[in-house]
Amino acid sequence: MSGVLDPAALDQLFREARTCQWFDGREVSDEQIATIWDLMKMAPTSMNQLPARIVWCKSAEAKERLAGHAAEGNKDKVRNAPVCAIIAMDTDFHEYLPEFFPPSPDAKAMFDGKEEMRRTQAFRNSSLQGGYFIMAARALGLDCGPMSGFDNAAVDADFFADTPSWKSNFICSVGYGDRSKVHPRLPRPDFARFNRLI
Repeated sequence: MSGVLDPAALDQLFREARTCQWFDGREVSDEQIATIWDLMKMAPTSMNQLPARIVWCKSAEAKERLAGHAAEGNKDKVRNAPVCAIIAMDTDFHEYLPEFFPPSPDAKAMFDGKEEMRRTQAFRNSSLQGGYFIMAARALGLDCGPMSGFDNAAVDADFFADTPSWKSNFICSVGYGDRSKVHPRLPRPDFARFNRLI
C-alpha cells in the first residue's frame, strides 16, 4: 500500500463531499459507469462474496419506472438524476464462490440450504459494496444521492422478475451535483464521543 492521500483527495472523498439530490444537467457516460464498477469490485467483502448487483437506470423510461416505486419526496430526485442506480444483493451469491473464492473448495457448500444466513451475508456485504460505490463515484468527480425511500418489493418485482434471487438494498442517484441546492452540512460528532480505545 502506498502513502497517505493528499488533503485535496481526502476532501474530495470525505470532508468536502456532500450528498447531492439535485444535479447540474451534465451527463454521466457509460465509461464512467463501468469505471465505478471496476473500482468498487476491488474492495473487500467477506470470502470475496461480491453479492452486489446493480441496475443503472439511465434512460427516461427506466428512471420513470423506478420513480413510480419511490416515495413522493424522492420521485423527482430519481427522474432528474443523470443516472439512478439500484444497488441490489444476490442471495444466491454462493453459487459463484467456486469461481470467486477458490482457496476454499467447500465455500459454496457452507451456504447451501441456508437462505437466512445467505440473506444476512448478502445484505451486509452489498451494503459494504454500496459504500464503495459512493467512494468510487466521488473519486471520479461525481456526486451521489443514496436513498432508501422506495418500495423494495415493487422494485424487485419490476426490475428483477427474471432474477428472483436479486433483492434491492438501496437506490442512488449519480451525477454532477448542483452545489447551489446543497443544504448546510449537518453535525458530525468528535472522536471522543462515540469511540473507545481499550
